[in-house]
Amino acid sequence: MLLPPLDHKLSPYTGLTREHWCAYADHLLRSAHYFGTEDHANIHLPGANSRYGPRSDSLEAFARTFLLASFRIAGDPASTGWIAEWYAAGLDAGTNPGNPDRWPTPGELGQAKVEAASLAVGLALTRDVLWDKLPERVQEQLIAWFETVIGEEYPPINWVWFQIVVETFLASVGGGYSDEDIDAGLAIHDSLYRGGGWFADGPERAYDHYVGWAFQVYPQLWALMAPNDPRVAARKKLDGDRLADFLDDAAYLVGANGAPLIQGRSLIYRFAAAAPFWVGELSGHTRLAPGLARRAASGMLDYFARHGSITEDGLLSIGWHGEFAGMKQAYSGAGSPYWAAKGMLGLALPADHMAWTSVEAPLPVEVADTQRLIAAPGWQVDGTRADGVVRIRNHATDHAVVGAVVADSPLYARIGYSTHTFPDLVPESVDNAVAFVDSSGRLTHRTGFEHLGSFAEGGFHVGASRCTAHWIEPDPDAGPDHGSGVAGVSTPGPSVTVVSVTRGAVELRLVRVTGASADVAGAGDSEAPLRIGGWPVDASSFMVSAVRPVPGYGVELGSSGTFVRSGAHPMGSELTIPWVGTSGTAHDGDYAAVVILAGGGGASPDGGVTFVAGEGEGEGLFVFPDGTSFAVERLARLWRAPFDA
Repeated sequence: MLLPPLDHKLSPYTGLTREHWCAYADHLLRSAHYFGTEDHANIHLPGANSRYGPRSDSLEAFARTFLLASFRIAGDPASTGWIAEWYAAGLDAGTNPGNPDRWPTPGELGQAKVEAASLAVGLALTRDVLWDKLPERVQEQLIAWFETVIGEEYPPINWVWFQIVVETFLASVGGGYSDEDIDAGLAIHDSLYRGGGWFADGPERAYDHYVGWAFQVYPQLWALMAPNDPRVAARKKLDGDRLADFLDDAAYLVGANGAPLIQGRSLIYRFAAAAPFWVGELSGHTRLAPGLARRAASGMLDYFARHGSITEDGLLSIGWHGEFAGMKQAYSGAGSPYWAAKGMLGLALPADHMAWTSVEAPLPVEVADTQRLIAAPGWQVDGTRADGVVRIRNHATDHAVVGAVVADSPLYARIGYSTHTFPDLVPESVDNAVAFVDSSGRLTHRTGFEHLGSFAEGGFHVGASRCTAHWIEPDPDAGPDHGSGVAGVSTPGPSVTVVSVTRGAVELRLVRVTGASADVAGAGDSEAPLRIGGWPVDASSFMVSAVRPVPGYGVELGSSGTFVRSGAHPMGSELTIPWVGTSGTAHDGDYAAVVILAGGGGASPDGGVTFVAGEGEGEGLFVFPDGTSFAVERLARLWRAPFDA
């Protein structure tokens, strides 16, 4: 693949320009087309199938690459005739009822409901170039294929948008549609709004990248598809303000390395996380400077391109950097990663748009150390300019509801996530954990915890949660992995309150244990030691992860170690996680540890938090490495549930 020379005058951070984006898009399209059928209807990419089978997966590959193609055509119709011609043939063959290799309809296959949305959006964006030039017979075939969504049931999650945009497209081309379907979908969308620009992907505390690449992107694309729909006019300010609010937070969740926050399901979509930045520019509903939006988006594309996400065959693999089969979820097939196409939405903008012509502006973490509280997911964000790392501590997201008793979802329920570390993908882990270990080595889970609150005070972020720790014996028939923790037989443990006091790279993790006993692990186990785990880093990484006890405060943490998981993981070949804990069984009381994640130029792993006792009971100071202090007296209200900010 040949790329233009880097332009560090226009793009001082990444060097990437619109020409680079076009080159990447064309390379991905040509490489995928190599695996297309003779009639172009299906793209049979090499690799594992999803649970829905090869007919679904080949449609998925067509539809998602078509979405990318539509952005490319919309932004540069004059030089993309080869793309339009290739997909025009496939649209004909895929919907021809006489073709034995035709696509399954949305009425026949659930996954086709998803892919129909990409086809509808793409046809709407390229209407003059593609749809209007299709023979009437092909238009009628497509309308009949799309119409099978009418009246269908969709899960009450981001999927409602797949029905909304398809039926909106049908209305624009004289097909059948249902206002009731569209209105019901919009009502579900609004019911999932949690404030501050954030949506939950369903009734659970499911906060992830779907907030941006689904709940924020589709309302704006829908508005472009139906500018004269009264519903669009009525919602313009509402949806626009929500997008702008979300983008204000999203800019703080991108690391200086270009990586988006590594958290949540469907991470194999990679630079799809750039989509909300582009849609803000496309719609005008953003407070971010155009150069900052492109910096964020180009940073993501560059990050993944540099780390091997595009194979030697020019394909997107299932994985994060390169291919990693362990990231495959039940719905993932070889075509699934091409939803990364959403992150190339900026190609729909013409070359003279300010998003392309403005000089790249720095990310927040490249300007100064950052602190930000995001209320809905319960995230306290700390970025450090010295190493470019963005970290969150998480006290309100677990892809479950309060009181649920299931295993932890590795991508949702950890206490910490960052732009530079990949979570341990095993549910039972010391990765950013406060857990108990029974005599057989099993660790407890925290899912179903109660969020006690978050606030900023005196240069610190403070967040807290409380759970009844529980061991889970997983149910082997628990069903497919769609993000939630696995159900199973539960054994309760002690009640645990965790408070994270953060400043930069440093977290003071305070733990209060109640209800511990000699048989806390159940079945007569004599002890259940406490483990406080740090950040997961590859053994060869420049990142430094450390956990230290805080001497002089609470119950002693007299044991420590490093957990090692040998074998490949999404960012390396050997995962290491430091921990501290009790030498024997944990007892009721308070514990304190300092947890550090630092890169080059960041906080020293030896620069722990010290405790200076005061004169009276319950008095004293936690002194951070930079000399700032957090008074013990402030903790009095933190242990309450919930506390008042």
